[in-house]
Amino acid sequence: MGHSVTWAKKGEFMSDDYVTFYNHEGRPIAWIDDGQDYSSIYLYDGSPVAWIADEAVYDYSGKYLGWFEDGWVRDRSGNAVYFSSEATGGPAKPARQARPAREARCARPARGAREARPARPARTTSWSSLSDESFFQTET
Repeated sequence: MGHSVTWAKKGEFMSDDYVTFYNHEGRPIAWIDDGQDYSSIYLYDGSPVAWIADEAVYDYSGKYLGWFEDGWVRDRSGNAVYFSSEATGGPAKPARQARPAREARCARPARGAREARPARPARTTSWSSLSDESFFQTET
């Protein structure tokens, strides 16, 4: 099942067909454009940084970063990284700050082979230490 169907059922879509991810301070960090073959995650400067398949979040090298469920992006340890406007459960959410203008989308890189997903840990009510752009940075 495609994510546009899943998110539409959960009411994740905003009126302009993209979902904003906010960090632990309520700052908008990234957004999803769901009108593509798979859900790409972009920073507001237009950089594609990750994609979602079957609720798993991968960077473009194929590294498994975490998962997206119930409006939350969670890290590999189950801690909250980002929330969307429709997020339920999880840690206390701060007030959402205004979204900046979105720059034009840059070309998406080729996707690497997906890393095997580890067993999903229990969700926590803690914020990840990676609740900013660093979540998308990978070790080289």
